[in-house]
Amino acid sequence: MRTRLFRTALDTLHLFRLDRLGASLAQGAGVIFTLHCVRPAAPAGFHPNGLLEVTPEFLRTAIRATRASGCTIVTMDEAVARLQSGRSDERFAVFTLDDGYRDNLVHALPVFEEEDCPFLIYVPSDFPTGAGELWWLALERIIAGHRSVRFDLGAGEESFACANDAEKEQAFNTIYAHLRAIDEDAQRAAIHRMAEQHGFDLAALCAEEIMDVAELKTIAAHPLCTIGAHTVTHRAIAKLSPEAALVEMRTGADWLAETLGGRPKHFSFPYGDPGSAAARDFPLAREAGFVSAVTTRKGMLFPEHRDHLHALPRVSLNGHYQDQRYLDLFLSGVPFLIAAKGRKLQVA
Repeated sequence: MRTRLFRTALDTLHLFRLDRLGASLAQGAGVIFTLHCVRPAAPAGFHPNGLLEVTPEFLRTAIRATRASGCTIVTMDEAVARLQSGRSDERFAVFTLDDGYRDNLVHALPVFEEEDCPFLIYVPSDFPTGAGELWWLALERIIAGHRSVRFDLGAGEESFACANDAEKEQAFNTIYAHLRAIDEDAQRAAIHRMAEQHGFDLAALCAEEIMDVAELKTIAAHPLCTIGAHTVTHRAIAKLSPEAALVEMRTGADWLAETLGGRPKHFSFPYGDPGSAAARDFPLAREAGFVSAVTTRKGMLFPEHRDHLHALPRVSLNGHYQDQRYLDLFLSGVPFLIAAKGRKLQVA
């Protein structure tokens, strides 16, 4: 429903060309794009994590559209330098990917090479070692493979019908919302119980989806690639104590430094929404030694962000919006400034 409503709003903006009218105020100094998976389109049907996927063709379109809009695509180092200097003569964009999916190497890298486009991958250190718990994908796979599933929402185990796509969507949305709401340890314990009850191998899923250490080293050595930190276990920082949050941030960076030979300077908050990365957490990222930290709060970069380098917004290249007209709207910044009621900064 939220996707349909947002798409309708975007279509209305596009119809009346409001992006052109407001772009001079809304587009700011630049934009940081968020991606996750880059892979061929999946068959139609139940696929709730499809919002995390774009096709290689759309990635290519996004890179070209970004440049056609007047943005220079730069590294995160350069983006930070421009914000710090106050330079505003040329708009810029950064392409980032979260989690380190294998398709980043197989499908995304050839596009970035073809377009000579720098990019950054934020990697949770547990993921390349095979210890990652990709619970959102596990939940989808478990539901997809059963006509009913069992799960405890807090009042005792109950059964969820999954006989068709509509029932699967309902089950996924209900369980997903519960898993996002509870604390991180309870979340992981719950998905482990569910996986065990339904004969699902979490370790095999991580090995299937994520670059292993050798593959990570391969892509990290590419001149177009920068590696950033993304904690150890992909836990929501805002739900952890300050001490535990710092351990997650520093230990993940330590592992990347030891494995790749260089300490990451940039950090991405897992999930990145206000419930996962709050005002308390932005100074922690600075204390952990990072030059910048990104969220998933939607918005463009403005000169004022030079004082908030550890609370940077991003714009998601969402799999539900793989269309040139949506790219044009995103690059204008108008939808995000409207949604933020005219506020350029979202750092509270």
